[in-house]
Amino acid sequence: MGGFFGIVSCDDCLQDVFFGVDYHSHLGTRSGGLAAYDPEIGLQRKIHNIGNAPFRSKFEHIFEEMKGISAIGCISDTDPQPMLIRSHLGTYAIILTGVVRNADVLIDHYMNERGGHFDSMTGGRINNTELLAALIDQKDTFTEGIRYAQDQVEGTASILILTEKGTIICARDKFGRLPMLIGKNETGYAVTFESFAYEKLGYEAEKELGPGEIVELSVEGITELAEALPTKRVCSFLWSYYGYPTSTYEGKNVEVMRYKNGEIMAQHDAGKEGMEELDYIGGVPDSGTPHAIGYANESHTPFARAFIKYTPTWSRSFMPTNQSDRNKVAHMKQIPVTELIKDKNLLFVDDSIVRGTQLRETVEFLYENGAKSVHMRSACPPIMYGCKFLNFSRATSDMELIARAVIDELEGPEGMNHLEEYCDGNSERGKKMRQTICDKFHFASLEFQSLEGVIEAIGLEPCELCTYCWNGKE
Repeated sequence: MGGFFGIVSCDDCLQDVFFGVDYHSHLGTRSGGLAAYDPEIGLQRKIHNIGNAPFRSKFEHIFEEMKGISAIGCISDTDPQPMLIRSHLGTYAIILTGVVRNADVLIDHYMNERGGHFDSMTGGRINNTELLAALIDQKDTFTEGIRYAQDQVEGTASILILTEKGTIICARDKFGRLPMLIGKNETGYAVTFESFAYEKLGYEAEKELGPGEIVELSVEGITELAEALPTKRVCSFLWSYYGYPTSTYEGKNVEVMRYKNGEIMAQHDAGKEGMEELDYIGGVPDSGTPHAIGYANESHTPFARAFIKYTPTWSRSFMPTNQSDRNKVAHMKQIPVTELIKDKNLLFVDDSIVRGTQLRETVEFLYENGAKSVHMRSACPPIMYGCKFLNFSRATSDMELIARAVIDELEGPEGMNHLEEYCDGNSERGKKMRQTICDKFHFASLEFQSLEGVIEAIGLEPCELCTYCWNGKE
């Protein structure tokens, strides 16, 4: 994934941009970067690897190295950025949030048509942000170039550009899969992925860009460069998984959605066999916790944290890139509260069940500490397709997804014709898939939130949400 933050101001704004970018650290683990504009110095840039240390540690001396009355920054889980570009459009810094899935095709086409070249990274890869800039620079204006680049990209491209005039051009991806919000205070404007980031810095909500909308920020105001496009497909996982709890997108708060989502799951479970014997409801920390609170409140079963994640040194389980290393870190982080586990019937809610690797180890860990039974609930439907618009999952094949792997195990390619039926926990195929996963992972029971339940909890119209990973509909 990745996140961004930027400010245009009458005053030096680098400190606020530093904190604003740091508030996006939950969205990426690879690199962080800042670019700033100062009337005397011009454009400056700094990038650091944040794989082994947080953004704020790597950039703690940035105020001795840079200054500016406008600046942009990002946390990236893909390529290092911002990039500094000099072209016929001028010198500018650019940030890409999203993913370019057809990069090789675009690179080959560009080099065959233009005869140009790119700076190559290890293994011959090209920085996708540089590729995006090359596409933008084929047109006569930033606006035309951004629209052209977004049309060429298969995936998602939300873009920030810091110009040599000190203005910031903000372009939300053309289907609005990712948020882009603008705040205002007495000295200027801020642009952010996470709404709470500018709120904590004293900015009030001014505007949420529509899909494909492009604006330019200056201290004088907001200039619309291209109006919003008609089709909106906001990523549903913003609310169910990777959005920060205090953020609000499209007027819908993340934490509130998660409580509502848990309530809906509890309503569907009411009266089911074994539910009356539960001792505690818990969340698989951290993003499963609010779903579990909603479930516990609705079911009138006590909420308890039967195990705690040790986060002072390993704050994010997806930090290591190697799967076995991630599993080891996840295991080491789980500290049991034995009194809440031993001889207890437990129900846990996780934000999603993707491959199930870490979840299997979590359940084994609970049984090792004396749990009598462990029931599992997923706060979203079975994931049937790897996301092709963003990169929130590391799965490289649909068959890495536990739901798809089990369906293939049960009836091979024929199962593809019955995915909707497998999603339905009341159908025979749906019951069989759930029982098979239970047998593999030693769950006492398993259920997934329904697609209708997730949409109800978010509170937007179904046509405004991207649900591709669950139902394959774009």
